[in-house]
Amino acid sequence: ALIALSPVFLATAVAIKLDSRGPVFFKQRRYGFNNELVEVYKFRSMYVDTLDHNASKLVTKGDPRVTRVGRFIRKTSIDELPQLINVVFKGNLSLVGPRPHAVQAKADNRQYEEVVDGYFARHKMLPGITGWAQVNGWRGETDPLEKIQRRVEFDLYYIENWSIVFDIYILCITPIALTKSENAY
Repeated sequence: ALIALSPVFLATAVAIKLDSRGPVFFKQRRYGFNNELVEVYKFRSMYVDTLDHNASKLVTKGDPRVTRVGRFIRKTSIDELPQLINVVFKGNLSLVGPRPHAVQAKADNRQYEEVVDGYFARHKMLPGITGWAQVNGWRGETDPLEKIQRRVEFDLYYIENWSIVFDIYILCITPIALTKSENAY
């Protein structure tokens, strides 16, 4: 996948550099398997002086911190492609699994584990680049609280029903789900 997507990587890197100053890649600490902290790679989608390494404020629709190129790569999830490096070289992400959340991610100004019972149960397996919650439309903002609660419900369903066939199904429908990206910005 890294080789096949190398033209997309190159085009994205050039677009980011032409659109705004700063690095092409962005690293963020997130919770991984067994609540261990992992550094996740992404294409930078925000202006360098407004980067939020802790995700203390989630991106919202029309967020002025997001660059023009950033809006496109976030909407299409191209910003997530560098996580293939995590899968292939670091082994701390899987292609499919519950999405890793940033350490300081909040809903209603409270950390996720404070608002969702059983939140950390979603860390019983490697997090993934795509997941059951994402292909079912549960991506993007987590306000109101119902959004993060529903996302976690889908993550837990995936964990309880995991199979190779389920993973293949999720991988197959991910491109289709990305076309319905009204919650990604």
